[in-house]
Amino acid sequence: MNDYQIITRPLITEKNTSLMELNKYCFEVVRNSSKPQIKRAIENIFKVAVVKVHTMTVRGKLKRRGKQFGYTRSWKKAIVTLAEGNRIELFDS
Repeated sequence: MNDYQIITRPLITEKNTSLMELNKYCFEVVRNSSKPQIKRAIENIFKVAVVKVHTMTVRGKLKRRGKQFGYTRSWKKAIVTLAEGNRIELFDS
């Protein structure tokens, strides 16, 4: 799996924008990816130094559409801490 397949999309929410002040960025990643794979992908794509990677699995929520019930998909979230002085320009604009 190449680096661009591991990182699905950046997560831009109000809580995540407040984490950017602490030099932490959130991404949705592929569910079977590991922390070293995520670290390597972020470093290669954005040319930054990664200090830590925290991951969590977000479980799907129960949703209702008329009479039918179902679940949204489960996904994996990665919070990446960058080294001091590094920034990702994608989030700054």
